[in-house]
Amino acid sequence: MPIVVQKYGGTSVADPDRIKAVADRIAAGHAAGNQLVVVVSAMGDTTDELLDLASRVSVSPPQRELDMLLTAGERISMALLAMALSERGVPAVSYTGSQAGILTDSTHGEARITRITGERVRESLEEGKVVIVAGFQGVDPESKEITTLGRGGSDATAVALAAALGADSVEIYTDVEGVFTADPRIVADARKLDEVPYDEMLELSAGGAGVLMTRSVEFGRRFDVPINVRSSFSEDVGTWVREASMEQAIVSGIAHDRSEAKVTVNRVPDRPGVAAALFGPLARAGVNVDMIVQNVSHAGTTDISFTVPRANVDDAERIAKQVSDGIGAGSVDVDPDIAKVSVVGAGMKSQPGVAARMFETLAEAGINIEMISTSAIRISCVVRADQIEEAVRVLHDAFDPPVITEEPAP
Repeated sequence: MPIVVQKYGGTSVADPDRIKAVADRIAAGHAAGNQLVVVVSAMGDTTDELLDLASRVSVSPPQRELDMLLTAGERISMALLAMALSERGVPAVSYTGSQAGILTDSTHGEARITRITGERVRESLEEGKVVIVAGFQGVDPESKEITTLGRGGSDATAVALAAALGADSVEIYTDVEGVFTADPRIVADARKLDEVPYDEMLELSAGGAGVLMTRSVEFGRRFDVPINVRSSFSEDVGTWVREASMEQAIVSGIAHDRSEAKVTVNRVPDRPGVAAALFGPLARAGVNVDMIVQNVSHAGTTDISFTVPRANVDDAERIAKQVSDGIGAGSVDVDPDIAKVSVVGAGMKSQPGVAARMFETLAEAGINIEMISTSAIRISCVVRADQIEEAVRVLHDAFDPPVITEEPAP
């Protein structure tokens, strides 16, 4: 019997009626002869509500206790779903991340999965049960501490479980019908993509497309697990994320991200080792740096700007000021009013002029570019936050993705 892993996001299990609807879908899949492992997120806004509760009792809650608190959300939804399936005559059992054998490192709040044993999951599947696993969480085997995987961690749970169990595919159920060429809330004529290669989905996710957590796509690519992103509110087939087909789009989609801030260290001495002195402490503090720009040296000094998640901006500012004092640099400025827009497509590798077209399009719209970052299949620009929606719209109009290149000759 084929093993299928399904993941249901918070909107899919937001209330009892939606949980019942999910149970109906799972029951149909079980009746069709599939062995089902179901990963669930917390109901609706439960995680945000728990974070708010924590902030009311503590200015700076210990991360260990936050993990203990936040994992309660998924435990609620997994138990309720198991009850709903039992009501339908479907044998089901729910497991926490630790009970399912999801082993992680010791980093509270942003733990990474190191291994999945999955013994109880396999045993329950052999007994004909639907296995429901709490997403977003695991356990450090050394300290026995409960950990969480960070925002979107249920996606990573689902794909990692699929890889460990040798599942045929992963179905990610969410409140959208798949991966679109741009955010349909901004671009009215954005189109759903039938298929996206792993590499492009990684760039779209890193660029701010909130459909899939980046780490889940990394798992899929590493273990060749096809991922189907689809809506839990329709029967539409959704978007497949898997190995690339023969045809490659020049531009597959436009992604944007409002979650970052820019930090600038002014008048940095222009000498070897200074960049390492700045970014080493940031890395050790767990601050993820995205884009970096160093200006041309003038009179022996330069300015270094970089972007970080807004959630980490206080730590980044504090560390940057400490380093600035230590190396004799100038002031540290923080700009939270930025956003990032990215053009993504595997066909860019062999198609000249994409960057020029992007820059010209933004210039014609009066949108100034503050930072630029590129990879083989992505170009990202930092712009003012209040211009990001216009940037997405004009770039989508300019590239009209997906534009397909000619199929390579055999």
